[in-house]
Amino acid sequence: MSTEHPQPANPVQEGVWPYCDLAHLAHLELLTPRLEESLRFFTEVMGLTVSGTEEASVYLRGWDDYEHHTLKLTAAQTSGLGHFAFRVRSPEALQRRVRQLEALGWGGGWTEGDAGHGPAYRFTTPDGHPMELYYETRWYTPSEATRPALKNQAARFPGKGANLRRLDHLNLLASDVRVMRVFMEEGLGMKVTEQIIFSGGDEQGVWLTSNNKTYDIAITKDHRGARGRFHHCTYAVDSREEVLRAADICLEHGVFIETGPHKHAIQQTFFLYVYEPGGNRFEVACPGARLLLAPDWKPIVWNEEERKRGQAWGLQTVPTFHTYGTPPVEKE
Repeated sequence: MSTEHPQPANPVQEGVWPYCDLAHLAHLELLTPRLEESLRFFTEVMGLTVSGTEEASVYLRGWDDYEHHTLKLTAAQTSGLGHFAFRVRSPEALQRRVRQLEALGWGGGWTEGDAGHGPAYRFTTPDGHPMELYYETRWYTPSEATRPALKNQAARFPGKGANLRRLDHLNLLASDVRVMRVFMEEGLGMKVTEQIIFSGGDEQGVWLTSNNKTYDIAITKDHRGARGRFHHCTYAVDSREEVLRAADICLEHGVFIETGPHKHAIQQTFFLYVYEPGGNRFEVACPGARLLLAPDWKPIVWNEEERKRGQAWGLQTVPTFHTYGTPPVEKE
């Protein structure tokens, strides 16, 4: 299959194709050169549980994630993103998205699926990130040890580590944010909620949603000029106090804290950023994405001057937040 793709056309106009064919961010695969250490981090420090293993991969989930897994750890030579996936709303929605991607010249091909889900359509974003769409999935079935008292909860509260509840969002680095933004709008029917646009119209960042969360995915400028890199993924907890507790837990385990706890201006997320042993950046957040109820929401646009003010309460963004990503580039 050719790696040369046409640049997407102008942004989607209302009514051209169905909005919200995508249901939600379903899972991602992180590559790690230190699989055993990364696994200990996510299970012992963060509190995720193992839902399966297969060859060089381990499948994990937060205690209230309803699917079989939301994180796949795979042994590799370097860190980075193996792929990420969205679940769609129906078999018909999956076929619509496939037709749209192929009509725009961004088609890929079908796979038989993976542990926990059925056939998936795999393709790459304009910046080179592997991505999948699927519908058929396996819901998590609790064991006697993990069965919750309330049957509308996926599993019992683990009481372990940071007690991560659910996968919330991920952030991709991109060499061209505008091209990626238009691809997400046109190819996948996603909606922009917030943007960073500098003087002259240079798009530095965009936050997009496929549902009533304010975002499932963020895309920010890769200041190294590289393509297809990963910035971070985020799991949500129930309170700010739990984010603070996660910082204490990371301190006790010698986990490198890059920045936080603090509050973002964009999306207002209360955050903690750390590096897992394989080198990937990871965020613990509350509430993660907020609820988006307004059907006529207009994207919030932040300019360069506003971004230079730092985070919500004045914390200046650490330089590595703009330059570090995985896989690392030679300059790092």
